[in-house]
Amino acid sequence: MKMRYAFSYLVHALIGVAAAVLFIAPCLAYDATPRPVTPRPPLTTNESSVVSLFENTAPSVAYIYIEKRQFNGFFSVGTARGEGSGFVWDTYGHVVTNYHVVEDASSVQVRLDSGKPIPARVVGIAPEYDLAVVQLKEIPKDLHPIPLGSSHDLRIGQSVYAIGNPFGLSRTLTTGIISALDRVLPTADYSQISGVIQTDAAINPGNSGGPLLDSAGRLIGVNSAIRSESGNSAGVGFAIPVDMVNRIVPKLIATGRAPRPGIGIVPVDPNLVARAGISGVVIESVTRGSPADQLCIRVLDRRTGDVGDVIVAINGHRVDTLATFVAELDRVGIGNVAEMILERDGIERHVHVKVVDVLR
Repeated sequence: MKMRYAFSYLVHALIGVAAAVLFIAPCLAYDATPRPVTPRPPLTTNESSVVSLFENTAPSVAYIYIEKRQFNGFFSVGTARGEGSGFVWDTYGHVVTNYHVVEDASSVQVRLDSGKPIPARVVGIAPEYDLAVVQLKEIPKDLHPIPLGSSHDLRIGQSVYAIGNPFGLSRTLTTGIISALDRVLPTADYSQISGVIQTDAAINPGNSGGPLLDSAGRLIGVNSAIRSESGNSAGVGFAIPVDMVNRIVPKLIATGRAPRPGIGIVPVDPNLVARAGISGVVIESVTRGSPADQLCIRVLDRRTGDVGDVIVAINGHRVDTLATFVAELDRVGIGNVAEMILERDGIERHVHVKVVDVLR
């Protein structure tokens, strides 16, 4: 009996040894030399073009860091930090970004191609256009402004490229197409930017203020916002059109502010107007000596509740809200004359009014 168990044990042991040898033997025989690399053909024409676009443009893209004072209580002041993108505008050290990137900043640092943070100061802001300009306090000798393109002749479907610093990842390139044109983007003080570019190129937090380029490497927009429930890219990004940027930025550099088109009225809070179910701009008061002052406008009478004249159209475009009114005045442009429709008690009145800079 014992002999039988011993024999069975020996057989199982031999089988185990044989299996181990069979498992280990191939490993001992395997050649650990790395596999040879398969040569690839040259990059395609499109790939080479995109690589060149990035290599030529990336040195002009800025990484912007800001600090702002944050009140944590009556006697406690802390520091909040933020970051965004920007790009070199000229050889004088001006860098363009979004207003919301540098809003309330107590200090600004800009990192360019050298990787060294450079102190900068805010020289101009335009909250109603979400644009700002900072100037480097130490100007490198090899600044390369991005070539300017145009936005009035863009086509839906053409390729675009965004470069920025999403989530702190510096100089990230994303690609896509122009998905739509003439979008509107709400900004500060019930304003909105008209003619905005919509793109499916990935734009994420940190991309704000970075350039949107066409396939020739020219600036066609400033990446400003995304529309997403999560706050991350969902294929719907927006960029401020370069034609507007090229009009606003030189004013910010020269004077620190951008002209604001208007006609000399003080509008009623649009939230109150909307709750009252009124479509258009209700007028609280008229500035003495302004273009609107010459139109014999009847303003809101809070005592009787008479809304007076309501602005309902500019140059044939319906004005449903204060935001669309501001956008239409911007479209008309300062110094030009607009045809305006006022409505009172269901009767429309057509008038002509000059658009002026209401900040002067």
